[in-house]
Amino acid sequence: MSGAARHCPVCDAAGTPLPAVDFNKSCEEANGRFLPPSGIFIQYFLCGNCGFCFAPEICSWTTAEFENRIYNKDYAEVDPDCSGPRPRANAANLIELFGERRSEIRHLDYGGGSGLLSELLHKAGWNSTSYDPFHDKGVRLGDLGKFDLITAYEVFEHVPDVTALMSDLRLLLAHDGIVLFSTLLSDGKLGQGQGTTWWYASPRNGHISLFSRKSLAILAAREGWTFGSFSPVSHVLWRTVPSWASHVFRTAAPLPNPAPKKRRFWSFLDFTR
Repeated sequence: MSGAARHCPVCDAAGTPLPAVDFNKSCEEANGRFLPPSGIFIQYFLCGNCGFCFAPEICSWTTAEFENRIYNKDYAEVDPDCSGPRPRANAANLIELFGERRSEIRHLDYGGGSGLLSELLHKAGWNSTSYDPFHDKGVRLGDLGKFDLITAYEVFEHVPDVTALMSDLRLLLAHDGIVLFSTLLSDGKLGQGQGTTWWYASPRNGHISLFSRKSLAILAAREGWTFGSFSPVSHVLWRTVPSWASHVFRTAAPLPNPAPKKRRFWSFLDFTR
């Protein structure tokens, strides 16, 4: 591993190595389910400036390696809600939040997997598109156009190149659009004697980019966006607040609720009611 790879991809400060973990460490360990050890060890690095935590070895993998090693037929064992319960819950939440204004919204589900969330929104009368880099390899992002609302549920932590992620969102988001996304903040969970015991630091789930509030704020500011949190897991990016979303922003006090423990997925409305 080169020295350059150990520098933070968010702020370029030096990253400090954390104790290595077995590749089979998964989020399901928080629910008492453990995979057999793989014997392959993955090291995360923690930025001392912005708090971003990353696994450079996995971040350098090819798409084929991700598909073979992580997003394979066994992935549902470590993320059992990915293909059904989570997209259904998130679709229901969006309908409750914005259903009456759906005619004003062109929606993109970024990292949408098989597209179930968008399919459910379509049935409810939405103009919704799904894009996932593994499911939609032939799609050119520039051909998709601009979107008023982009959702990225449980996506950020899986992304190997956070700069490319923000570039994608900048390309796709309308000037007065918003991005709603979920990723569990790492503040207070890593380093300082805690190492990588945090359940969310799980290579087998593909959790290779772990964000602090500061790291997300830095990335947002580079794009001219404001970053805000409804909770430690639900967040928003915006330039200006569109009228159809003003009711959501009225609830956007910084971190009003504690993060729930040992849940497989979170409903956005848990933090915006």
